[in-house]
Formats: sequence, structure tokens, C-alpha cells
Amino acid sequence: MIYVTLLGGRRILLNEKLIETIEETPDTVVKTTTGKKYIVMEKVDQLYDMINHHG
Repeated sequence: MIYVTLLGGRRILLNEKLIETIEETPDTVVKTTTGKKYIVMEKVDQLYDMINHHG
């Protein structure tokens, strides 16, 4: 699990094993295998580092 910050400032835990794609559009959009999408404040590189640190 990794912490991500939603655009409104609320932090949530996200299961990195359920992440299907991450893209910058320019907002960072995380799409999960369950079909949910989260717009987060972290950049793709930050998420990559967090996932590889915990994974």
C-alpha cells in the first residue's frame, strides 16, 4: 500500500498491486484494475519510486 494525495488534499492508501496505469494529462491519473480512477497530486516519477520502494 502507498499513500497518495487526492486533488482536494485528502490522503488515501492505495494498493499498488491494483494499479493498471498511471498517466500525466497534465494531472496525474491512476487507473486501477477495478476500473476506478484517482486524480492525485503526486507525479508519475514519485509514484514509480514509491511503488518500487514498497513493492
